[in-house]
Amino acid sequence: MRVLVTGAAGYLGGAVVRALGAAGHQPVALIRPGGSVAAADVEVRAADLLDAEGLRRAVTDVDVVCHLAGLTRARESFDEPLRYFRVNVGGTVTLLEAMAEAGVRGLVFSSTCAVYGSPDRQPMTEDLPVAPPHPYASSKVAAEAVVEAQARGGALGALVLRLPNLAGGDDRDPTRLIPRVLAAARTGTPLAVNGDGSAVRDYLHVDDAAAAFVAAVERMPEPGGFARYNLGSGRGTSILDVVAAVEHVTGRRVPLVHNPPALEPQILIADAARAVAELGWQPKLSDLDTIIASLG
Repeated sequence: MRVLVTGAAGYLGGAVVRALGAAGHQPVALIRPGGSVAAADVEVRAADLLDAEGLRRAVTDVDVVCHLAGLTRARESFDEPLRYFRVNVGGTVTLLEAMAEAGVRGLVFSSTCAVYGSPDRQPMTEDLPVAPPHPYASSKVAAEAVVEAQARGGALGALVLRLPNLAGGDDRDPTRLIPRVLAAARTGTPLAVNGDGSAVRDYLHVDDAAAAFVAAVERMPEPGGFARYNLGSGRGTSILDVVAAVEHVTGRRVPLVHNPPALEPQILIADAARAVAELGWQPKLSDLDTIIASLG
């Protein structure tokens, strides 16, 4: 299938483009004007998410769209909520309108497990109510609702994949925990930790996440069909677990500085059993040592 990947220049987008190509599909990389993608042998199209005419050209002659483009920083979203809704919700509406005009009838939408907030029940399943803790998550809830409405109305089949913390591969984002711990190991600069470092999160290798998008493309429902799936490794990893694993893999000590505890959930783990059962997907690279080793 010819699959348009929005956000193809990004961390996850690049991995999805590679995974689709390896699975025998024809990925088409959609990037913002002036951007670039790492893969040299992939067809590239340029359009902004809010450019209706550009998106109409971009979706021409594709079978399915994997929609990954958008704004993703939770803290930033508190300062710029209107921008987050304009891009993440308005951009999704613009894309769906372009798809409807072009007759593209399959969509895989990238969302986030942050939509659940901080539920007491762990691991988190898809039947939990949403309780978005920041405008970023709220914008994803709204975009999901738009996608579901368009699908339920028969315009397309759609699957939503809710992602936990992604890691591994070519991740060099200095705001994410594992790159920060690796940098501390390499430089000897103390790593600032909130509280005692016992907060637990679910880390999923970016290539495992990309494989789930391929599985979703290959199991796309007929128009009118819609489903949501959590992705995750199924295991909880604390900050101190990450520190110990980095020390084990690199052979270097990670110095720590403990700040006062932050107001944050103690445990967030995704239950991916539905994705495993219905998409035929399985995380294979998401043990912590493999994630850290893949970062070089």
